[in-house]
Amino acid sequence: MSPASEELADRIRAIVGHRVGVTEKKMFGGMCFMLNGNMVVGSMKDGSMLMRVGPDRHEEAKQRPGVTPMIQGGREMVGFVLAADEGISEDEIERSIDYAWSFVKTLPSK
Repeated sequence: MSPASEELADRIRAIVGHRVGVTEKKMFGGMCFMLNGNMVVGSMKDGSMLMRVGPDRHEEAKQRPGVTPMIQGGREMVGFVLAADEGISEDEIERSIDYAWSFVKTLPSK
């Protein structure tokens, strides 16, 4: 993991690490935080935050400040977005986690 990814993972962990059902898994060059086996958010290698928002809220999520779609293999990954790593405040991290959490908590456990 890069220093930027580790720093963001520590900030995310401080918010969700105590929640029931949360585990961590190394993915995408960073650390992802899972709820009952489903990815909620993660720190990417470049320090940006990956959010799982679901396909129904994908377009809405892209309108959030500093958010872009996740592109993998030249394709937009519907249901996943990235929040810019520049100046993510603690309040914005928490709001982003809550936004992703509200979708992921509706998914069945893996």
